[in-house]
Amino acid sequence: MQILLPVFIIGGLGLIFGFGLAYASKKFEVKVDERVSLIRDVLPGANCAACGQTGCDAFAEAVVAGVAEVNGCPVGGAAVAEKVANIMGKSAEKFEAKVARVMCGGSSKTCRSKYSYSGIEDCAAAASLYGGPSSCTYGCVGMGNCVRACPFGAIVIEDGLAKVIATKCTGCTKCVAACPKKIIEMVPVTSEYTVRCSSFDSGKVVRQNCDVGCIGCGRCAKVCPHNAIKMENNLAKINPALCQNCGECAKVCPTKAIELFLCGTLNKESAAV
Repeated sequence: MQILLPVFIIGGLGLIFGFGLAYASKKFEVKVDERVSLIRDVLPGANCAACGQTGCDAFAEAVVAGVAEVNGCPVGGAAVAEKVANIMGKSAEKFEAKVARVMCGGSSKTCRSKYSYSGIEDCAAAASLYGGPSSCTYGCVGMGNCVRACPFGAIVIEDGLAKVIATKCTGCTKCVAACPKKIIEMVPVTSEYTVRCSSFDSGKVVRQNCDVGCIGCGRCAKVCPHNAIKMENNLAKINPALCQNCGECAKVCPTKAIELFLCGTLNKESAAV
């Protein structure tokens, strides 16, 4: 009995606590909307935070709570937006797929350097030293911050210049946030022509620094039949909402700073036509 008594006491206390916990779990149970799990199941699971939430779980909860839009997942695109909309009993709004583009064409072959950099392989670190090794202080540093930030392997460095592999880009905007020069922009995938330059220097200075930079001549703006190009601080800017991809701007650009992207893929040969 001296041995069994403690066993009975401990066993009895275990049962009491067990019933207490079971009652508490029912009494204080937090009801979870089943739509949250349904939405979570159709999401790509990238957890990239491109939707503005901390991850896919948080996005699903935000949609159900009415905080996020059904088409708020850029990685999933139109297909996922349609599925989420169906779960929520809504109709998905038109989804405009976007892709990242590097607004700089100055590689190590076309843009001159002002010094040889041998420090930390980090764009921000290199840019803090006289704007970086490139003669153009607005151009790509080429140390790969965007490459490391991209969770989809959609960016590579070629000849000291970042290049987006459009077929892999999901539009998560991680690279945009990682670039200290802010030369990576999100553009609609239907936008075929892009001014691959971010320099606000005068045409003379641009010519001295880079062979393919925009010199601010304004020829592209003058020939555009859709008024889709404006000159801002010596730099041509194409408005994707107005651009009809006619290609007249690329034909007259003297430095070939305006390049053609077909299906998101850079096509220099076509741009030179």
